[in-house]
Amino acid sequence: MAPDTAVTSWTPDQPIVKITDLHKSFGEFEVLSGIDMSVMKGDVVCIIGPSGSGKSTLLRCVNALVDIQKGSILVEGQEINTPGLDKLALRRKVGMVFQQYNLFPHKTALQNVMMAPVMVLKQDKAEVEDRARKLLAKVRLVGKEDAYPGELSGGQQQRVAIARSLAMGPDLMLFDEVTAALDPETVKEVLVTIRELAEDNMTCMLVTHEMGFAREVGDHVYFTDQGRIIEHGPPSDFFTSAKDPRTREFLSQIL
Repeated sequence: MAPDTAVTSWTPDQPIVKITDLHKSFGEFEVLSGIDMSVMKGDVVCIIGPSGSGKSTLLRCVNALVDIQKGSILVEGQEINTPGLDKLALRRKVGMVFQQYNLFPHKTALQNVMMAPVMVLKQDKAEVEDRARKLLAKVRLVGKEDAYPGELSGGQQQRVAIARSLAMGPDLMLFDEVTAALDPETVKEVLVTIRELAEDNMTCMLVTHEMGFAREVGDHVYFTDQGRIIEHGPPSDFFTSAKDPRTREFLSQIL
């Protein structure tokens, strides 16, 4: 059941994302079983856990890519679990980058970045092109503006995907295992890009298997298992002083 109130007042000193008692099922299988989470503006939140623990589904709920059965998700005071939600307006605020790059193969890197602002938001093409070139420079792809996806490495394609999402001017970025499909040599260049976004005070929620990155860049780490948050805390405590036996077991296998 959707909450009664669709919009609440929001100020930057409140959580930019506030999730309360979130439940999501696919058929009879409950993927998320009562998730509570708050993300402050400028935070980098890393979500870790075994495969099938609900991490990716959680991000998709925040971006309204999947509906939820119960609970509340507020993004800048906007209730996501409400009928008639303006999903386009939400996705201008909340960008998302996936494991697969999903670039248009017949469009250049520059054209891929420009498409949504021009075609969906109807923004001025010259202004969008100028912004797109700056974004490609930001993700260190100067000289690749006219390259097609097939001419780029996996890491380069993923950085185009990040620039494409940034072109919408989001306040929050979601990253769903964006390095999982990359070879080890190209993982670092994508993580450097995300680190630079964090340094620019972009609010980020990341599902990741890169524990070193979570330890170095994250402000808060959440460990999920079987659709629940088992434990969370700042990386300095989480990775050295985990309290829950399941958390310690998981970390012992991957660190």
